[in-house]
Amino acid sequence: MRSWEDIQAGSFFEANARERAFGIVDKNTFTELLNPRDRQASPHLPVLGEAIGFDDGIVTGVGLIGKRPIFVVSQEGRFIGGAVGEVGGAKMVATLKLALQTYEEVKKQYPDSYQDRLPAVVISFETGGVRLHEANAGLLAHAEVMDLFQDARHKIPVISVIGSKVGAFGGMGFVAGAADVVIMSEQGRMGLTGPEVIEQEVGKDEFDASNKALVYRTTGGKHKYILNDCNFLVKDQVGAFRKQLTEVLEQPFEQIEQYRRIGSMELVQEQIELVDTAAKLEPKDAMDIWKYFGNEEPAKLPELSVEQFLKVAKRRPRKN
Repeated sequence: MRSWEDIQAGSFFEANARERAFGIVDKNTFTELLNPRDRQASPHLPVLGEAIGFDDGIVTGVGLIGKRPIFVVSQEGRFIGGAVGEVGGAKMVATLKLALQTYEEVKKQYPDSYQDRLPAVVISFETGGVRLHEANAGLLAHAEVMDLFQDARHKIPVISVIGSKVGAFGGMGFVAGAADVVIMSEQGRMGLTGPEVIEQEVGKDEFDASNKALVYRTTGGKHKYILNDCNFLVKDQVGAFRKQLTEVLEQPFEQIEQYRRIGSMELVQEQIELVDTAAKLEPKDAMDIWKYFGNEEPAKLPELSVEQFLKVAKRRPRKN
């Protein structure tokens, strides 16, 4: 594997799951849990004649950012599209449970200074959702993760980072959006149904999945930033994600929770209002939404660098 410094300077989009996991925390602090030597592979794939992965396409572990334990889940899109099955889902769930256990231990051991030592969970999403080969186990994992997100409320922050090739789709798109904070790059994508599936179900005239510009305008980081589905937009560099993550964790936890998109009736109502807005506008393209929220020349936004975009982009107003 590349050095930590090389990973920091490199593309998040091109990095594999293990590089992202190592690079998101402080140098030489990451310990992988259930690494490939433990050979925890899916018991279902060989029965179906499929190749296995000794990490089941997901890297889990713990590192540090400053004094904070950072529990990392990093999905690998090169293995069955990052789809979640029994073993990968169990690793994800166990990591969240371990983070919550650590929270209790930190509070007990450092009653007067635990705020600076609070654990956090960081999930690097690269997945199309449930692994159809073992769908029931994958669906159960989705439900358990969402349940643990609720257990983490008012205790530890859960942060989604999205900037890899596959993006975050299917049920995992819901999971990613349910975190306290979402950090994306322009290349990151998030949604429920993937572009190819939309085209397959309703036709190319409705959504052309080969039109990459259209796909990114609809599911990409810039669009999600304008809609406030993504809290922070960063350039495509592991170090840029790490820097933004560090800055978020320096904020009071009460402020971090204000970034959430779901979790209260007020936030549900906010999402309903957004759906009502879309129904009234009947937009033909994401640029129609961008203009509605105050971007007078929306066609220019896709061509701007991240730095230029952040200076001029107008976002959907939020109530909190």
